[in-house]
Amino acid sequence: EAGVHSKAWYAATCDRKTAEDALYRSNKDGSFLIRKSSGQDSRQPYTLVVFYNRRVYNIPIRFIESTRQYALGREKNGEERFDSVAEIVENHQRTSLVLIDSQNNTKDSTKLKHIVRVS
Repeated sequence: EAGVHSKAWYAATCDRKTAEDALYRSNKDGSFLIRKSSGQDSRQPYTLVVFYNRRVYNIPIRFIESTRQYALGREKNGEERFDSVAEIVENHQRTSLVLIDSQNNTKDSTKLKHIVRVS
């Protein structure tokens, strides 16, 4: 399993709305959590939820069967792949994560800074 269950940032039973509400309440850029994806698709088991600039981003975490690795967002050439979801979080606590706003076609970036717990 992706190394998520014992982590403070993993909100196992949290749905999209609950996650978004918790992040809006935190109101801190770089606040984040990881939840199970709504679709329960084995190829996209989790979603990284990030708060930045008064917006919440839901970024799918894909599981790549052929390499047994994880990657963020839609498949793209030269994408970063990780051996666990925990590695994705650790990486983006050090290096910025690009946030793409598909509605306004803008890009921002932030590091994962504040773990949000869903109560």
